[in-house]
Amino acid sequence: MIEARDLSKRYGDKLAVDDVSFTVRPGVVTGFLGPNGAGKSTTMRMIMGLDRPTAGTVTVNGRPYAQHRAPLAEVGALLEAKAVHPGRTARQHLQTLAATHGIPDTRVDEVIDLTGLTAVARKRVGGFSLGMGQRLGIAVALLGDPRTLILDEPVNGLDPEGVLWVRNLARYLAEQGRTVFLSSHLMSEVALTADHVIVIGKGRILADTPVQELLDGASRRRVRVRTPQGTDLTEALRREGAEVQVSDDGALDVAGLDAPRVGELAARAAVVLHELTPVSSTLEDAYMALTAESVEYHAEDVPAVPATTSQGAER
Repeated sequence: MIEARDLSKRYGDKLAVDDVSFTVRPGVVTGFLGPNGAGKSTTMRMIMGLDRPTAGTVTVNGRPYAQHRAPLAEVGALLEAKAVHPGRTARQHLQTLAATHGIPDTRVDEVIDLTGLTAVARKRVGGFSLGMGQRLGIAVALLGDPRTLILDEPVNGLDPEGVLWVRNLARYLAEQGRTVFLSSHLMSEVALTADHVIVIGKGRILADTPVQELLDGASRRRVRVRTPQGTDLTEALRREGAEVQVSDDGALDVAGLDAPRVGELAARAAVVLHELTPVSSTLEDAYMALTAESVEYHAEDVPAVPATTSQGAER
């Protein structure tokens, strides 16, 4: 379990983490989300004792990280996968860490197999791809068979098979009763992996809730409609209080009424429907709505470019 109480971190004039409190419980996968510069990495570094809080406390399994006599057995962390001497092999790196904690070589072999590093275990880390370096970082996190896992962007650089493996691994570890705390920018992946999410923006907690409750709270009834009589249907829907917008592809995006009610109104108005599809909110929708005022870096909007086929492209 990870417990943060009134946790703050200031760098000069910048308050990176602002009086946050949260609990990451065992037995569930907790996603840690937020825009760039929101304070995610700083918070994770304070959990691991790499940064000292300006105020407040954070403990892992009841103690500050630095007070654990065998920290690898308590907490496994992936914060910076490239923090490895490039001249060492993957096996040498793991063996060195294992030796400092009295972990047998048999466990080194186990995590090498578990993370898919067997074929490259005796190769120098300096020649690893981003994905293989990420697998080594996860192997290090698992080395002490810890009760708590802290994984910062664990799927970064992994291929689809690797992403699926991380997802299954996180859920498997949580089912064993371990604490699994991971951050990611891939909302679709968090939606498939996490049971609970903590969202941070500009250093403050914006949400600390089960994933489904976040989706339910952010959702609104939306229906996608296609009809050759768009004007007539739009007038009928707006008389019932619905909000109607026309999408770039000509479909109607209807908010405020469910699909059966839209169908009934279309029938009453003698409007032909070619499509009537309920649209559910996604975790990305909920996240974007929640963090809209907390994004520190804004890029200029880029206009969408219609897709072209190879047959229609000029040469």
